[in-house]
Amino acid sequence: MLCSVLKGVGGYLPTSVLTNDDLSRTMDTSDTWIRRRTGIGERHIAAPEECTSDLAVYAAQRVFKAAGISPEAIDLVLVATVSPDRTFPSTAALVQGKLGITRGMAFDVNAACSGFLYAITLADALLKQRQATCALVIGAETFSRLLDWSDRTTAPLFGDGAGAVILKAEEHSAPAGILSSCLYADGSQWEILYTDGGPSLNQRTGVTRMQGREVFRQAIEKMLESIRYLLVQADISLDEIAWIIPHQANARIIESIAERLSFPIERVLVTVDRHANTSAASIPLAIVEGFESGKLAFGQHVLYTSIGAGLTWGASLMRL
Repeated sequence: MLCSVLKGVGGYLPTSVLTNDDLSRTMDTSDTWIRRRTGIGERHIAAPEECTSDLAVYAAQRVFKAAGISPEAIDLVLVATVSPDRTFPSTAALVQGKLGITRGMAFDVNAACSGFLYAITLADALLKQRQATCALVIGAETFSRLLDWSDRTTAPLFGDGAGAVILKAEEHSAPAGILSSCLYADGSQWEILYTDGGPSLNQRTGVTRMQGREVFRQAIEKMLESIRYLLVQADISLDEIAWIIPHQANARIIESIAERLSFPIERVLVTVDRHANTSAASIPLAIVEGFESGKLAFGQHVLYTSIGAGLTWGASLMRL
């Protein structure tokens, strides 16, 4: 059977680190207040001259090295982001050009924090339909550009970064790579998490607005729903899952999901304390850290789940 197999991962975090103590000097907050409510201790912030495409390229260069694959092999570039360099062309097209990739498709995926899940599911479908042979999938954000830095309910929550994976179409005698995915959206709930600007709306980028309690409630409900459905769809038990890698939005959300599933928190990858919420980059950056720390290994079953503005949410199961 034709499978979408993970060949390598790579990530990039900007060098500038903004701690909770740093934030307390400019807004009414504290390290204790932020940690207690979110689990976040610090976040990385892109330099003024760094665009989302730059972060994506840095992550891509690292995944090429890790996978032993050259840019010439890539015929599909997907960038999941809500912070593109420009309204158009797509950030994926800019990344394709900067990497010297001259063939295949390149386009962005905007599903907010669920963007990476949407992107790898799209890549999986295109690879299995033989529309492409080797996909570079990147989650990249300069989310700090979408924040009101006087708003203590949103500004401490987010950070910048990029994570990349390469998926390759390969024939296998048994299921491998992406085994199953489920994606959802409910546009009637857009007002609980959005930016108050846009090219067509008011010609402004806008800043993030959020109904925190409602997002918290929906995140737990929707990600649990996705996980349970995916396990049934894939005909696999939770005991067979080596790691759950959730969207890194809030430590309390992650802990609540593990508790309600009766899944050991020790087998849930958590990076939110050091990265904050990097939106579409959240899951791929966690995958990178999982491999670098030795927690993730090829052959394991890993389950990803996320929720984002839209609302969008879903889950994906992969055999590494």
